[in-house]
Amino acid sequence: MPDLELRLPEDVRLHVSVTGPVDAEVTAVLLHGWTLDGRSWHRQVTELRERFGGRVRLVTYDARGHGRSSCLALRDATLAQLGDDLAAVVDEIVPSGPIVLVGHSMGGMTVMEYAHRHPDRFAARTAGLVFVSTTAEGHTHTAYGLSPRITRLIRLAETTGAGVLARCGGWRPPHALLRALRPSIRWMLFGDRCDPADIRLVTSAVARATLRSIGGFRASIGAQHRLETLAALGGLPAAALVGDRDRLTPPPCAESIAAALPSTELTVCPGAGHMLMMERPDEVNAALAGVLDRVLAGRPATRL
Repeated sequence: MPDLELRLPEDVRLHVSVTGPVDAEVTAVLLHGWTLDGRSWHRQVTELRERFGGRVRLVTYDARGHGRSSCLALRDATLAQLGDDLAAVVDEIVPSGPIVLVGHSMGGMTVMEYAHRHPDRFAARTAGLVFVSTTAEGHTHTAYGLSPRITRLIRLAETTGAGVLARCGGWRPPHALLRALRPSIRWMLFGDRCDPADIRLVTSAVARATLRSIGGFRASIGAQHRLETLAALGGLPAAALVGDRDRLTPPPCAESIAAALPSTELTVCPGAGHMLMMERPDEVNAALAGVLDRVLAGRPATRL
């Protein structure tokens, strides 16, 4: 998979990975969640490459402050900035042709912010949407699967801790600390089952995120509300998936997305948590393929 470096203003560098030909009929851009990186989508990239061959080009990238992308100024730790970054990725990496935008968690919120901040560019290029374990309502429905009182305490601790981490700059979490926190990460992000390889990948991704990113994006993520933006998108082919054990973006988050965007096909995965592309790759791959099939069906085939 070719790796590229996209340079943005103020010397921000985004690590981008691309699979497939430049003249593919459709490009799918897959955006990862908070504290993760583009490797989150490895099962989807493999499956879609095998299924569609050269008809679909696949783009993943590490958001600023995550993975192999460069750090960011604290003032830029916002979903608005990530929406602008997505616009730059589309303009530079996929300058022509229809795109399908696929977002997990913070990645889905980034897609919504792109639609909100760049409506004309979004409308001109976007042919389909897939939302995986995400929300258009900030932390409205986030209760961690706990009682309201415990939820309030956790949110207070989380918000306070995020403010501290946001001021820690480009430092990254110590590996020893992440190993100690692995049971908590597993509880927070996964449902009934968890492949050990998946928790290792997630822990590795968190280790690459800067403390400024881990803490800095928290306020923007909690405050975003984009249901009106979704309602204005019309009849785009769309899918939304959620696990019924998701402690961060529970089923009401996906249900409100589907209500705002009626063309959305909603899938609730029993026993699954927040990391659906790892926990339920078949369901996520089927939803992605379904949207891509609908987009491709509206275009003439360019190759056998």
